[in-house]
Amino acid sequence: MGIANNDDNIHRLYFEDKEIILLGTAHISRESTELVSSVIEEEKPDCVCVELCQSRYQTIRQKDKWQKMDIIKVIKDKKAFLLLSNLLLASFQKRIARKLNLKPGEEMIKAIEKAEEIGAKIHLADRDIHITLSRTWRIMGLWDKLKLLFQFTLSLGGVDEISEEEIEKMKQQDVLQLILADIEKSLPVLRNILIDERDQYLAYNIKTAPGKKIVAVVGAGHVSGIKKYWNAEIDLKALEEIPPKSLASRLFKWVIPFGILLLFIVGFFWGGYDTGAHMITWWVMANGILAGLGALIAFAHPLTVLSAVLAAPLTSLNPMIAAGWVSGLVEAVSRKPKVKDFESLPEDILSIKGFWKNKVTRILLVVIFTNLGSTLGTFVAIPLMLKVL
Repeated sequence: MGIANNDDNIHRLYFEDKEIILLGTAHISRESTELVSSVIEEEKPDCVCVELCQSRYQTIRQKDKWQKMDIIKVIKDKKAFLLLSNLLLASFQKRIARKLNLKPGEEMIKAIEKAEEIGAKIHLADRDIHITLSRTWRIMGLWDKLKLLFQFTLSLGGVDEISEEEIEKMKQQDVLQLILADIEKSLPVLRNILIDERDQYLAYNIKTAPGKKIVAVVGAGHVSGIKKYWNAEIDLKALEEIPPKSLASRLFKWVIPFGILLLFIVGFFWGGYDTGAHMITWWVMANGILAGLGALIAFAHPLTVLSAVLAAPLTSLNPMIAAGWVSGLVEAVSRKPKVKDFESLPEDILSIKGFWKNKVTRILLVVIFTNLGSTLGTFVAIPLMLKVL
């Protein structure tokens, strides 16, 4: 077992009567893939743990996963941004891997294949990416959310200009943390969600995996954290919960509509009919035009743009409905994605043009940009309405 004793990326841990061989890998390294293969062949473990969640595992194993997606259900479940974020992350990883002539997550694929070859169980150790993104989204304010969207968009470009030094850095860092590095500086709590919580989650799932001998394949950036939390008491349920919105944020989403309605009332009773009518006009124009502009930026169908213009002034007064959900559903009906759109999704997400060309991702962009336009319209309309008073 010479290889397992001499490689700095291999760490032997113990829990109760189990022996765990922890492999710290680089997600974009051919050497890591070879290491995973040789260690599993040599150790012949009862179980192989991989740093994957169920959704990412299905993406690897089920080539037709995207074809089974119900885009309308995604919009109704308010998961458009989460899905778009996931696709942007996948795009970033795929383009880096392609630059190095590798498959994205090749070391995880190899671990799964080798486990099947030797008859070992496969154990998924990572937290669902949707939970991680949801927990991240929940703690962010509006400005941080806009920065997040901008950062994800930036990740679509510039891969060809990435230096060898930056690639070496990527090999030791979690991809999600890498993309959000700038936001993490202004919002340090992000590190807790992106790294520390996942380190705890991985540590718990690895040491409680079935079997007496376990090989665990994780990104090198998680190794020190897993070892740190190895003997700690970990509440897995708490790490899987989506924290409820704070009382302040729940009240805030009602305060603005209530304040707008109050402004209308004051306008009519204080300034008269003309003043009230002018205030309503500014409200409708600011919300409708900017929401429609958001839909236009996403290259939406004309009916979708119209629905955004008509819906935004009303949905902005109703905290339970967003203009983007209305326009997204109209886009999904007006330009219903075909089988070829789902089939080409893995390739289309590799470029900015592809995100706008594919009907599936275009629907997600319609939802996001319409909502952004409507939100901006609210903040533009308020000072204009006050000026009328």
